[in-house]
Amino acid sequence: MTNRPGKSLLRPNRRLFLQGTAAAAAATLATPYVARAQNTELYINSWGGPWLEAATANLFDPFTAATGIKINTVSPVSFAKLAQQVRTGVYEFDVTTLGGGDIVRANDAGLLEDIEAPYEGALFQNGAASHAFATMMAWRTDAGWDGTPESWADFWDVERFPGSRSLQRYAARVLPIALLADGVAMEDLYPLDIDRAFAKLDEIKPHIRVWWTGGSQSTQILRDGEIDMIGIWHGRYYEALDAGAPVAATWNQAEIDRAYWVVAKDTPNMDAAKEFVKFATSPEPLAGFVTQGNYGALNPEANAFVPDSALPRMPTSPENYPQTFEQDMGNWGGDPHEVSMRFDEWLAT
Repeated sequence: MTNRPGKSLLRPNRRLFLQGTAAAAAATLATPYVARAQNTELYINSWGGPWLEAATANLFDPFTAATGIKINTVSPVSFAKLAQQVRTGVYEFDVTTLGGGDIVRANDAGLLEDIEAPYEGALFQNGAASHAFATMMAWRTDAGWDGTPESWADFWDVERFPGSRSLQRYAARVLPIALLADGVAMEDLYPLDIDRAFAKLDEIKPHIRVWWTGGSQSTQILRDGEIDMIGIWHGRYYEALDAGAPVAATWNQAEIDRAYWVVAKDTPNMDAAKEFVKFATSPEPLAGFVTQGNYGALNPEANAFVPDSALPRMPTSPENYPQTFEQDMGNWGGDPHEVSMRFDEWLAT
């Protein structure tokens, strides 16, 4: 399948974006499909940090204002918790977001509720496409190098760019990066050559000081100088930059992943959960969320409400997007669950 968004995703027009929570709440009160469900509370799995701040201001609070349904957040986002609660019937959360790798695993395991498409082209594996985020290469500008890293091949070049490294402990995102470092062109990545990717990872493994597992962890180790170069979510990079850390990054060969809202199978707050997914992917609330969080909206209609000033930090902007590639889980090259298990075993050896 082709996961690359069309031109409507890339070029928002200049209509004014609704500023502030109050304006967003007032606008959503007029949204015709938002009904006052019998549920009075909803539990949503949260990534914390800047994601939670943007979601609270533009999605959670306006949804509560429009429906009367209180939103409680549960952290961290956990595939294991999603699986456990569906198996046991004891639910910590009703709604969560999953990336392309996890959503395939979750759907295959029967962990997700069937949902209707909130807009044309929204659905993938029982998830409603919300926003795009990217894993990009970032580094400390005080590392003392003569040159500037420009590609994942430079990430692997520990002679020219000596120092400690960090990557996410997540096979679906790391294996394509390894292939790029080995000289595979972005357009030729999929289906992935899994064995070749692991062979390339063998080269960098001794230089990885931290296999990070949470966004806040990645920001901290970059900001505090614990590592010199990192593969990091773009929003977390900007968090370190805005905190005044001596850091830089490149959009070249950044890996775009799509985040999907999903509803846990058989959750007791089913109606409210599905109403929230519709709301969170509707144009104006989504535009507010991606503008504050530096993401890229996947509902093309949301781009009409995104100001041009927000584009430089978005992976889907006309300037950044051509430098990136998107995950293609429909043509991935292997079983994501089996490869994930292999990756964990590889880390342990």
